[in-house]
Amino acid sequence: MAADPNRLGIFVTNPGHMRHVMGVVSAALKAGKKVKIFFTYKATHLTKHPDFARLSKMFDTKDLAICAKSYSCEGYDAEKDIPGGLAKSQMSSQEYHAEMIRECGKYLSL
Repeated sequence: MAADPNRLGIFVTNPGHMRHVMGVVSAALKAGKKVKIFFTYKATHLTKHPDFARLSKMFDTKDLAICAKSYSCEGYDAEKDIPGGLAKSQMSSQEYHAEMIRECGKYLSL
């Protein structure tokens, strides 16, 4: 599948960027772009941020995921502590990240 030039992939690794994540996602959606987002490494702590539930409501379940391995490595239980607003299917792996790179014509790392 060719990358969609109207789809933005956002790879979030830094827990200090929630304000930027919210701003970029809001702007992209307002501009009519499709957005796919993946949280990994220390950014999995953002699932406990007050804005995360609002962010998760902006996406279909297939377009937002977190790395379950990173989530576990950061001290959370990926089986019993599914972040609010997420389905178990959104507890994913780096394979999701690879799919995002293939699908998205634009890519941003925060």
